[in-house]
Amino acid sequence: MRLRSAALAAFVAVCAVAFPTHAADPLTLDDAFLRVADTHPDLRLFGARHEALAAELERASLRPALVAGAELENMLGPGPASGLDSAEITLSLASVLERGGKLDARRTLAQSRIDALAIEREAQRLDLLAEVARRYLAVVGAQREGELAQLDVDQRERTVVAARRRHEAGASPESVVLTAQAALARSELDRARARQRQAAARQHLAALWGERNPAFEIVGGDLLAVPQIADFAVLADWLQRTPELAQFVDQQRIGEARLQLARSEATPDFDWQVGVRRMADGDDFGLVGSVSIPLGTTRRAQPGIRAARAELTALEIEREAMGLSLYSTLAEAHGRFEVARLEAQRLGVELQ
Repeated sequence: MRLRSAALAAFVAVCAVAFPTHAADPLTLDDAFLRVADTHPDLRLFGARHEALAAELERASLRPALVAGAELENMLGPGPASGLDSAEITLSLASVLERGGKLDARRTLAQSRIDALAIEREAQRLDLLAEVARRYLAVVGAQREGELAQLDVDQRERTVVAARRRHEAGASPESVVLTAQAALARSELDRARARQRQAAARQHLAALWGERNPAFEIVGGDLLAVPQIADFAVLADWLQRTPELAQFVDQQRIGEARLQLARSEATPDFDWQVGVRRMADGDDFGLVGSVSIPLGTTRRAQPGIRAARAELTALEIEREAMGLSLYSTLAEAHGRFEVARLEAQRLGVELQ
């Protein structure tokens, strides 16, 4: 679907050469592209998402926090431990010593998500440009339908005038005049419908950049002028550079970063603590310290490692399926374009 949208955007961009504008302040297709690119919320949303991911990167770069503590022992008990005279006070500082490259793995994962955001934004931008192209062409087509409807009304009005003159001269019955008037009424109705479709198409286009009362003008040229496009083999080679497939490269980097983070969990971390203890007599001080390490971390990390590997394998299969789907879509779209181009050329020859 996105390939078809991107192809349509590129096609209409080339077609803009065939649609010259002459109004004082016309809206060209490039102008519509710029308005949407600057104002559409779907694209502005990526700025906020980038800020959120940048904050995630900053948080992932933090080392384990230092924990300050205080501990009182042998206090408020019966006998010699009553009160605070025999209390022992320990001031400590503790933290976690990370091992196995966990910090680098977290950083890599957060940075890969930021990098993938640019490709995602480009894919969204192409989708929007394709939608702009469709709506722009709808306005051009509606304007041409309105022009044809006006020509038909003018012709019907002349027919009514001619039929009325023939009737007044006694050359034709009144039914001929009534028939011509009915045809004129139908033509006027078609013209009103065409104008309504044109207004709706203009509003539909302007809605992409939030304009409620569109005041732009679009002047279309030769609608039968179809540009040349690259051969199918060339377009098929370009598929490898589409954002849809480029996203899989970034997703693979993210998957590899997740796998590395899962592997780092197999290496246990050390919990350490050091402090100073005041003895009960109040005159002596001593250093205290402790180190602890969890057991069985390798076994507990294996499910996460297997899940990360499975995600990478599934990602490769998804990329292959997307490549086949894009190729099939390209083949269909290219074939339909060639057929439409031949029909337009044939119609242009017949109208000459």
